[in-house]
This record gives sequence, structure tokens and C-alpha cells, in this order.
Amino acid sequence: MTMFSSVRHPVRTTIGTGLAAFAVAALPAGAATAAAPDTSTARPSADCAKGWGSLPEATKTLRPATVENVRTGRHACFDRLVIDLAGPATAYQVRYVNVVQQEGSGDPIPARGGATLRVDVEAPAYDDAGRPTYPLKSLREVSNVSGYDTFRQVAWGGSFEGRTTLALGVRARLPFQTHLLTGPGSTHRLVVDVAHRW
Repeated sequence: MTMFSSVRHPVRTTIGTGLAAFAVAALPAGAATAAAPDTSTARPSADCAKGWGSLPEATKTLRPATVENVRTGRHACFDRLVIDLAGPATAYQVRYVNVVQQEGSGDPIPARGGATLRVDVEAPAYDDAGRPTYPLKSLREVSNVSGYDTFRQVAWGGSFEGRTTLALGVRARLPFQTHLLTGPGSTHRLVVDVAHRW
């Protein structure tokens, strides 16, 4: 894998330009891309959200990685968003915002729910040749979160200049935590857990 530097890749993948083609080209005929639910063990509800808050969380360590998958899971006291990375875990920023803006174009992305988390990971969803590494099925419904306690929508915010953005619509401005996980094997994940309640 080619190392990524702090100079970002020039390929745009925005709704207003080539993202629709990007999404279609990435899907083989008849392919299903429904995200598999996260099956890791839920934490005991007694200590759920202990020490969590609603302030921005971030790391700044930039490493070479690409986005391979986006999936969600339901747990006893929180809903979970997982971004699977090919390459080591890299820099990210997760924060509540009034509206998420589309990478590249700056267009607003409305998200269902009473609050919106902007999730940025410093990893593109394409390789050095501009080929997609994550096959999108839907720009507005990246993962089906119907019936979730906290999540209301996961929308694609684009992958532009080495950064991939998601708009995570949630029921209310609830406490969350983020962490980077390694394994099994050489896999890496950015995990965002949002509690069901304060």
C-alpha cells in the first residue's frame, strides 16, 4: 500500500460531481452491500456511558489507511457506528454540529433526528488510482438504522482530499465516546458509541 502523506489526494467524490457514478461503478451487478451488524459483546448497562460526554473527540496521528466499510450495531445501552479501515488506525474528529456540510461542495446534508454528529476520519474511500475502496449503496442511508434507540440516519458526507465524512443523525444530543480498535488480525476500526440516554 502506498503511504499517504499530509498532502491529500485530489480525487473528488461528492454528490454534486462524480459520487453517484462512484457509487454505481463500485457495485457489481446484483451485489448486496447491506452492512453486517457489529456483534461485539455489549457492555453491562450499569456502567454504560459512565464518563461519556458530548464535547468533541479527536486524535491527530495521521497514518496511511483507506475506508473499507461502514456498519452499525445495536447494544444494550448504546448504538454503535463502525468504520472499518485498511491500514493502521488514523486521525479522526467526531463532534456535534448544527449541520454537516458535503466534502468538496460545502452543500448542507440534512440528517434526521434531534442532533447531528459529524464524523471525520483522515482516510479516503478510494485508492491512489481513484478507485473506490468502499462500495456505497445509498448516499442518504449508508446503514439501515430503523428501529435503533438512538441512531436516526447515517448519511454520506463525501470522501475528498484524503478525508471521509459521515453525518450521523441521532435522537438527541446524547453522550458519546470514540475509540480506535485493532484486531482481529491486522484490521483497524474507528468506533463511535452513542448512549441511549443521559
